[in-house]
Amino acid sequence: MESIYLDRERLAEIKEMVRELGVSLDLPGLKERVKQLQEDSYREDFWSDVKSAQNTMQEIKAINSEIEGYESLMAEIEDTETLIELILEDEGFADYREVEKGLREIEKKADEFKISTLLSGEFDSKSAILSIHAGAGGLEAQDWAEMLLRMYRRWADRKEYRVETLDLLSDTEGGIKSVTLLIEGFNAYGYLKAEKGVHRLVRISPFDASGKRHTSFASIDVYPQLDDTVEIDINEKDLKIDTYRSSGAGGQHVNTTDSAIRITHLPTGIVVTCQSERSQHSNKATAMNMLKAKLIQLKEEENKERIEDLQGSYSQIAWGSQIRSYVFHPYSMVKDHRTSAEVGDVYRVMDGDLDYFINEYLKYKSML
Repeated sequence: MESIYLDRERLAEIKEMVRELGVSLDLPGLKERVKQLQEDSYREDFWSDVKSAQNTMQEIKAINSEIEGYESLMAEIEDTETLIELILEDEGFADYREVEKGLREIEKKADEFKISTLLSGEFDSKSAILSIHAGAGGLEAQDWAEMLLRMYRRWADRKEYRVETLDLLSDTEGGIKSVTLLIEGFNAYGYLKAEKGVHRLVRISPFDASGKRHTSFASIDVYPQLDDTVEIDINEKDLKIDTYRSSGAGGQHVNTTDSAIRITHLPTGIVVTCQSERSQHSNKATAMNMLKAKLIQLKEEENKERIEDLQGSYSQIAWGSQIRSYVFHPYSMVKDHRTSAEVGDVYRVMDGDLDYFINEYLKYKSML
């Protein structure tokens, strides 16, 4: 009987934690937000802007999921409380193991619910722009960058996020030198900010006839997608704007005109590129929003009050300071060096199963 009393105490602790998380979420405010979004979706012109409409519907789905998750979890906790009290009144009422099994499931769901409440940053709810850059090493590094591209596409598919390629620099020999993706969906940036850093690959290279083990690197940069409603003061004299011929798919017109845009912010050295649209004007607008996001991110990292105060070279994270290692040989393992989280099945991770690492990083950051 002693164990059932311990289970009751543990359940009470979980219930209090979940209740506090519910207060921090401002559930009445979330319900009001959903109500406003649903009213907007009833407008006749709602689907005239398909991207905006899809984002709105995704936000409604995400908020409803959070509300339902809280209410469902609290209902499970209260049902288990009732079951425990019945067992205490009549020892033969139920098997204690059923309570223990239910409690483990509640603990798991409470942990998942806690993760969702950690996405409270100013831009966490935004869509994400994710860039992959191959490190030194030629074809081997470029192949690793392409493997990461597939991994993040698979992860986005699991989350039902929409993925658009904004810029792609492939190599005739194989693999990619760099790629920039727009990953659209509610909380995409909140999750993917965990991926920023250098990713290390260890494997027997398929490009080495001698069968030697190789180590390759690729860097991931992630920042929120901003729109024209976000205003920051950028001096036009600080910008170098270049046009060049688009190399991506998109039709004959794209490939025969200088529609692609490259913008360099001279004080920081930040470079953004976009070639996804047919129109040079649209590519420039997208690139400017990308630049805004990078400048805001850099300003926060350097604790500057004004964009004008940012100076010096902006670069990808230095090689050698990897945040995660993916080992295919001599054993199979993926390890995050920030949180010490490990998974023994590297192929599962490469197939887009990243949530464990992302969740562990969010919990790690919340404790700093």
